[in-house]
Amino acid sequence: MSKIAATLIAGLFATSVFAQTPAATATPADAHATKEAAKADAKHAKEVAKADEKVEKANAEAKADVAKAEAKASEKKAEAKADQAEAKADSVARSQ
Repeated sequence: MSKIAATLIAGLFATSVFAQTPAATATPADAHATKEAAKADAKHAKEVAKADEKVEKANAEAKADVAKAEAKASEKKAEAKADQAEAKADSVARSQ
């Protein structure tokens, strides 16, 4: 029984010593890999921002084109109404 107790106590000491060892520090290779990953993330973020900017610019141009087309359409519609009113006035004048 004393041998079992001695083994258990030795095991406890061994695990406590193992648990107290400091964690392994990062090696220079790990630091380099982390730095490269950070660079890649920054580059990706920059590319995404640039793509978003292009999309926003295209949307703004499209909205401007739509507004221009709507203005042109309303101008033609007003012109057509004016021509119709003129034709009606002519036909009324001719009938009298």
